[in-house]
Amino acid sequence: MLKDIFSKLFAMFLGSQSYSERLIRIVIVITLLLLCVTIASAQEDNLGTEVVNIVKPYTPSISDAFKVKETPVLNDSVNTTKKKVEYQIFSVPVASTFTPAKGQATSVEKAKPIRQYDNYATLGFGNYTSILAELYSNFQISRTDNAGFFLRHNSSQGGIDDVRIENKYYDTRLDGNYTSRQKDITYSADAGIEHQLVNWYGLPVYFDALSEEFINGIDAQQTYFGGYVGGSLALQDSFFEKATANLRFFTDSYSSSEFNFSAQPEFSFPLTQFILKVDGDVNYLSGSFDRGLFGTSGTSYSYLNAGVSPSLVYVDEDLTLSLGVAGYVGLDTENSESNFFIYPRIAASYRLVDELLIVYGGADGGLRQNTYYSFVEENPFVSPTLQIMPTSELYNAFGGLKGKLSNSVGYNVRASYGKEENKPLFQANPVIDVAPSEGYEYGNSFGLVYDDVNTLAVFGELKVEVNDSFALGINAEYFSYSMTNEPEAWNLPDLKATLFTNFDITDEIYAGASIFYVGERSILFTGDIGIFGDGMVEFRTLDSFIDANVHIGYRVNERLSIFAKGSNLVGENYERWQHFPVQGIQGLVGATYKFDWQ
Repeated sequence: MLKDIFSKLFAMFLGSQSYSERLIRIVIVITLLLLCVTIASAQEDNLGTEVVNIVKPYTPSISDAFKVKETPVLNDSVNTTKKKVEYQIFSVPVASTFTPAKGQATSVEKAKPIRQYDNYATLGFGNYTSILAELYSNFQISRTDNAGFFLRHNSSQGGIDDVRIENKYYDTRLDGNYTSRQKDITYSADAGIEHQLVNWYGLPVYFDALSEEFINGIDAQQTYFGGYVGGSLALQDSFFEKATANLRFFTDSYSSSEFNFSAQPEFSFPLTQFILKVDGDVNYLSGSFDRGLFGTSGTSYSYLNAGVSPSLVYVDEDLTLSLGVAGYVGLDTENSESNFFIYPRIAASYRLVDELLIVYGGADGGLRQNTYYSFVEENPFVSPTLQIMPTSELYNAFGGLKGKLSNSVGYNVRASYGKEENKPLFQANPVIDVAPSEGYEYGNSFGLVYDDVNTLAVFGELKVEVNDSFALGINAEYFSYSMTNEPEAWNLPDLKATLFTNFDITDEIYAGASIFYVGERSILFTGDIGIFGDGMVEFRTLDSFIDANVHIGYRVNERLSIFAKGSNLVGENYERWQHFPVQGIQGLVGATYKFDWQ
């Protein structure tokens, strides 16, 4: 085919007459020949390999878009065909004797869920003809509302060694509550009544010479009765956070009476970095005693205390700081007197080493309203002739360290120093008549004296909680008092300590123990007076004492358990209050039954 092409071209070029035309045609022919040779060579080349070294990572980019107006038509007279590439894969079998074992799920033993009951009843009996009875019940009214009540009774028919006067006691209380937890609001209401019977059995030793007939003629019984209603209200996402209120009535068998109303609203205002908290406190007290000591006339009292405490609170990961102050107005409406008080409200804590070491400190104070009810709760042997007034705690500066030595061991060490004005101190009433007209006038009751007291206190505590089956705690506090008028801090101990533990011996058997230590207390001892002697008065000290208690129980099933308790196991008839020895070794056995009403 190439030979025919060359013949025709050669004849065409020779047909030309001009030399220049023939020269141009010769150049064109040579060019075409070279082009044909190149194409022929390209068709016969073999596919080879080539190594491409990439020296720069490929960075794709998008070029400007353009629109193709029409579909191009390729008109190429030369078409190349791809050379067929043949290859083979050599498969080499691998011999294996491994046979995977089929997985089997390990069975997990599920613990039986503990049944929770809404109610329980406890009944126990012990020596000294003592009775313990409790009944607790809770009612789930709806998903958000529930109500409940709690009845408690504790009594003993007495029988204290070497006590000649009747010494039985009764203590019965009934409390009820109602709570509703809504989406944005939670409110509750509670109410209760209580009845308590005691005897002023602590006759001084110089009455030991009197006849049994004379002692039996002393009516030393006192009965207390009281009741209260109260409630609380809490809002979510509101500057008004919470408010609580309580109204209490208290009376006794000597026609004493007392009304006490208290309310504490709490407000919170978020700022940029701080929170402004404003707490309020309103307390109104009104009461009277029908008679005085040794035939004197009775007294009445009425106080209105109102205070507000603003504070700035800052909280971050390690530091908590509260800077505030409290201002109170105190009105003695019975005597038409008024006073204004300002107290510090400062508290700070800082985590030095996570939960291992936290340092804290601050200064606090406030106006505390004393009541006849609060004195009876602390010492039921007071006479119904008290002088009631509030106590002003000017300041109480404190500082300490707390934290965890491990996940199960925690500690707290604190020291404080404070000053109180009109701090109440219990002091035994004297005897001025051989035949008093009232059962509390035989030196067997307590009155009150008020004094300004500075108190230095050092406190230490260690708690161990390994798990739900074992807990151990010990704490101790040392006191040092500085008086303004009185020579001693009457009936205030210099040292108090407590040790307690609770543990499970087995799944069915549980036990616990507690030991209380109270140090020496200073008392004012009135010796033989009147026809009994020369009226000697001297300072004495009540001995310290230890009260050890243990309990053990056995869970018969998920509903029923039986228990035994032992109290004052040291067996010492120590004097908790001057002239008032306590019962010796006390034992109590009983049972607790859990149930649902439905």
